[in-house]
Amino acid sequence: MLYRINYLRHSLAAKLIFIVGLTLFLSISVWAYFNLRYQKEKVMETIVQGADKLGNTIKLGTHYAMMINSRDDINQIINNIARQKEIENIRIYNKEGKIKFSNRTSEVEQETNIKAEACYICHRSDPPQAELDMSERTRIFNSPDGYRLLGIISPIYNEPGCSADCHVHPEDKKILGALDVVVSLEETDSEILLFQEGIIILAVFVFLVPSNIIFIFVLRFVNRPIRRLISGTKQISKGDYSGALKIIQDDEMGELASSINQMCRKIGEKQTELNKQKDEYQNLFERVPCLITVQDTEYKLIRYNREFADKFDPEPGDYCFHAYKGRNEKCEICPVEKTFEDGMPHFSEEAGVDKDGTQSHWLVKTRPIKNTKGEVIAAMEMCLDITHIKMLEEELKRSEKKYYAIFNNIPNPVFVLDVDSLEVLDCNRSVTTVYGYTKNEIIETYFPDMFMEEEKNRYASELKRSVLINQVKQRNKDGKTLFADIWVSPTEYLGQKVFLVATSDITKRLEAEQQLLHASKMATLGEMATGVAHELNQPLTVINTASSFLMKKIGQDSEDKSNPLLIMSQKINKNVARASKIINHMRQFARKSDMGLEKVQVNIVLEKAFEMFSQQLKLRGIEVAWDIDQDIPVIMADPDRMEQVFVNLLINARDAIEEKWPATYQPGDKKIVFKTRSEEDKVIIEICDTGTGIPEGIAEKIFEPFFTTKEVGKGTGIGLSISYGIVKDFKGDIRAVPNQNEGACFIIELPASAQKQLENSQ
Repeated sequence: MLYRINYLRHSLAAKLIFIVGLTLFLSISVWAYFNLRYQKEKVMETIVQGADKLGNTIKLGTHYAMMINSRDDINQIINNIARQKEIENIRIYNKEGKIKFSNRTSEVEQETNIKAEACYICHRSDPPQAELDMSERTRIFNSPDGYRLLGIISPIYNEPGCSADCHVHPEDKKILGALDVVVSLEETDSEILLFQEGIIILAVFVFLVPSNIIFIFVLRFVNRPIRRLISGTKQISKGDYSGALKIIQDDEMGELASSINQMCRKIGEKQTELNKQKDEYQNLFERVPCLITVQDTEYKLIRYNREFADKFDPEPGDYCFHAYKGRNEKCEICPVEKTFEDGMPHFSEEAGVDKDGTQSHWLVKTRPIKNTKGEVIAAMEMCLDITHIKMLEEELKRSEKKYYAIFNNIPNPVFVLDVDSLEVLDCNRSVTTVYGYTKNEIIETYFPDMFMEEEKNRYASELKRSVLINQVKQRNKDGKTLFADIWVSPTEYLGQKVFLVATSDITKRLEAEQQLLHASKMATLGEMATGVAHELNQPLTVINTASSFLMKKIGQDSEDKSNPLLIMSQKINKNVARASKIINHMRQFARKSDMGLEKVQVNIVLEKAFEMFSQQLKLRGIEVAWDIDQDIPVIMADPDRMEQVFVNLLINARDAIEEKWPATYQPGDKKIVFKTRSEEDKVIIEICDTGTGIPEGIAEKIFEPFFTTKEVGKGTGIGLSISYGIVKDFKGDIRAVPNQNEGACFIIELPASAQKQLENSQ
C-alpha cells in the first residue's frame, strides 16, 4: 500500500490526471452553482410577477363592488379566486389593520397588530409609506405544514370616485387599506429541487466521462512511454549504448525516444573519439610550449612536461623550489601551498634564473588534483615565460612616464574628450591654471558646458568637424569669461577613439590688441585735436581781436550800455574765450599721460569731462543734474585716465537715453545725474541716466571685454572694460545697478588719499 502511494506521488501521469481532474471538477462545480442560482432566481421572479398580477386582478375585480359597497359580491369574488390550488389566502385590511374580507370567514373582522409582518411593510414609518417597490411588498415565510409561502401586499388607494360617492373616506386619505395575497411555493420548491438534482447528476456525468477518457489517454500515451524511456536511460547510464527504445508514436514521446536513440549512437561514437584523444592529450602535455609540473603535498615533482625538462633539467625526486630557483627551502609566497590549503586555483608572478644564468619571469597558475573522495592529493602548476613582456612593460612605463610628464607640463590646457559624448576623460595641469578646475572636478564633465549657454550646441557640433576654432568665449570656474583658440585632433587613448583638444587663452592678447587699437585711435585723435586747435586758434584770434576792437570803438562813441552792437560784440568775445578753453582742454586730454599718480579732486575732473559734452547734451535735450559734495577728500589717481572713465560713462549714458527717447519725450524724461560723496575712507561717484537700463542677467557681463548691447557698428565693447581696468588700477571698484527711476547707475568707489584719512582719524 505504501509503495502504491509513493508511486502515485512520484508519477507524472498521476499528477497530470489529478490536476486535470481537479480543474474539470472545479469548473463544472462553478458552472452548476451559478446555473442553479440563476434558475432559482428566474423561477421566483416569475412567481412574484404572477402573484402581483393576481393581486391587481383581484383589485380590479372587486373595484365595482367596493364602489357600490356590495360586501357579498366582494366575498364571492375573493372566495372564487381563492379556490385555485396554489392560493393559500386572500385578505383585505382596512387602514386600522382589521381584516374586512378574507377567503377564510373565521378571520373576518379580526384586528391584527399593525406592526405585524404583512402590515409592517407600510407602517414601519410614520406616516405610513404610500409607494413601495415590488421587493419591499414581497415576503417569504413558512406555513405550519412546513412548506414555504409567498405573500404580496398591495395598497388600496383612495380614488376620486370613492370619496365622492361615499362620505366614509375623506379626500385627504391616500390609502384606504391593503390587499394581501399569499401563494404556496410547495410545488415550485419541488420543481426546483428536481431541477437541482438533475443539474448535479449532469455535472457528475460530465466530470466522470472526460476524466475516464483523460485517464485512459494518459496511461496509453504518457505513462507507458515514460516507463520505457526511464528503462532505456538507465541502460545508457550503465554504459550500454547498443539498446534502442521501441516507442512508435507520432508525437513528442516518439520524437523524444528517437532523440535518445540518436544520442546513444552519438555517445558511442564520441567514446571512441575520446579514447583517441586521450593519447593526443598526452602528447600535447609533453609538447605544450609552457612549463607544466605536477607536485605532491611535499612539493616534489611527480610529473613534468618536456619544456620543463629542457629548461631546468631536474633530477629524479627533485623539489619544485630547487628546480626553479635553486632554493633549499620552500618559497615564502607559494601558489601551490595556497592550493593545498584551500583546494582552489591560484595565480602569481614569479622570477628565477635559467640554466644559463639569465633572469626570467613567469606567469604561474595552479589547480588542485583531487581523488574520488574530493581530497587534494597533488597540484598542477603551469608557468608561462613572460620575460619579454616584462621587458616591454618596463620600457612602456618609462615611455608613459616621459610622455605624461610632457603632457602635464604643456603650458596650454589640453583635454582628452570622448568622440561621442564629448565628456572629459583626462586633462593636464594647465587646465587648473587657466580655468580654475582641478582634475577631479573636470573629469567626466560635458566639455561644451565651458562655453556660453547659447553657444553650447553650436560648438558641440563644431568640435566634431573642425580642426581649429578661433576666438571662442568660454567660462572658468568662477564664471568669468575668457577668450581662447581651440585645436582639435582625433586620436586614440587607452584603446578608444578620442579628441585631443588644446586651448590657448588669448584674452590678454585681445585686450592688449584692443587697447593698442584704442591707444592708436587716441593718438591719432590727439594729433588731429592738436592740428585742429592750431588751425582754429588763428581765426579765433582774429575774431577775438575784431570783437575787442569793435567793443572799444562802440564804447568810445557811445555811453549807452544797451547798444545791440556792443552786446553782440561782448557775446562774440565771450564765446571765443569759451571755444579757446575747449580747444586747450582737448589738447590736454589728447596729450599722452605719464601714468603717474597724483592727488586729484574728482569734482574738478568730472566737471572737465562734462564741459566737452555740455553743448552736445543741451542740443539733444538731455538735462543734467548735479548733487556734488564740495568737501570730499582727494584721491590718488591719474586725472587724464580718470577723465577718460567719466567720458566713457557719459557717452554710454547719452547713447542709452537717445536709444530710449528717439523722438517724442516729456521734460525730465532725458536726464543725467552726477553725484559725489564720501563715506569713511572712500570717495563715491555716481553717474545715473534715464536710458534703456541694464537688461536682466547681464550686470555681471557688462565689464567683460568686447561685450556690448549696442547694434553692430555702434559699439566695440571695450570702453567699459578699459574703464574697469583704470578704476582697478586706482585700487577702486566700479559696478552697474538699475536706476530707481528706470535707466542705469554706474557707481565708482575710490579710496581717499592717505593724508585725508590721517586727518579724519585725528
